[in-house]
Amino acid sequence: MTFDDILTQVIDVLKSQGRISYGAIKRRYDLDDAYLEDLKDEIIHAQRLAMDEDGRILVWVGDSGGAPVSSFPSIQAEPQFPPQHDQPTQGVSLPTESHTPDAERRQLTVMFCDLVESTKLASQLDPEDLREVVRAYQRVCSDVITRFDGHIAQLLGDGLLVYFGYPQAHEDDTQRAVRAGLGMLAAMGDLNTHLQRDKGIQLAVRLGIHTGLVVVGAMGRQGRQEQLALGEVPNIASRIEGMAEANTVAISAASYRLVQGYFDCEALGAQTLRGVADPVTIYRVLSESGAQGRLDIAQTRGLTPLVGRESEVTLLLERWEQAKSGEGHVVLLTGDAGIGKSRLVQMLKDHVTQEPHTRW
Repeated sequence: MTFDDILTQVIDVLKSQGRISYGAIKRRYDLDDAYLEDLKDEIIHAQRLAMDEDGRILVWVGDSGGAPVSSFPSIQAEPQFPPQHDQPTQGVSLPTESHTPDAERRQLTVMFCDLVESTKLASQLDPEDLREVVRAYQRVCSDVITRFDGHIAQLLGDGLLVYFGYPQAHEDDTQRAVRAGLGMLAAMGDLNTHLQRDKGIQLAVRLGIHTGLVVVGAMGRQGRQEQLALGEVPNIASRIEGMAEANTVAISAASYRLVQGYFDCEALGAQTLRGVADPVTIYRVLSESGAQGRLDIAQTRGLTPLVGRESEVTLLLERWEQAKSGEGHVVLLTGDAGIGKSRLVQMLKDHVTQEPHTRW
């Protein structure tokens, strides 16, 4: 991010939170002391939006019209309605969309994608040709990301910042992110075939993925706002991408736990990432494993015995025998989540494995 990008984000967080420590700013944006001093000068002296407290904390004194707010906006379980027009506003501007929360806490899978050796590429191509190549790379990657319902938060020159789980959440967002990453590598292979023929060049990308808790919402000023996620997750995803080899997808242990069994991965060990306190174990994704569901994965480790379902098992096996004799049956299996419906179906699938059957 540029200095202006970081400045805008710090001002927005400060305005929402009311107070923020210099240590938090340094850790969140991975800044050194000189960079932090420049930010302080701009916010405190140039724009006069905050004051220093004890040399450790920035306190918002900008145009909020009242006392600083002491915490992030809370997540409401109920919709937020605009205030009644006949109530006094005390000189504070009303938000234009007060029915939506300023920010949300989310479990998010973040992907960073970047071109390898883009500086060298820029020296080889005319600027117009470079623009055409970068746009082609962004286009093929964006098509894959859209197919897996990912959200492109930012196009960062020759890089992409992508969210899976925002604005639309799915129960398999991390799987979607990894599948999108593998799909992007495949799409880049097709693109390189054309680039080699037309321009004599080959592109390489690397991707990093991490999953965790973030606060996501609008950042920036009116007319130039973006929906961005704050927290250590984007930072870790960016660091993982920087350590990935060319044309590979690297994921954190947190993401690996959510996709384990669905993909074949190679452990790269614990890595020390700049700006991250504890080492992070990283995995390289090799390919999809072919597993279609949780029980496919569990079978490779051995399923535990089915207990307490004797009557249901007997019913299913009786209906199967009747179906084989020509008396068709339909069995409707219902129950609360986690009660063992899929396990019963797996039992029947295992039972008929050696017999002629067709399964949908």
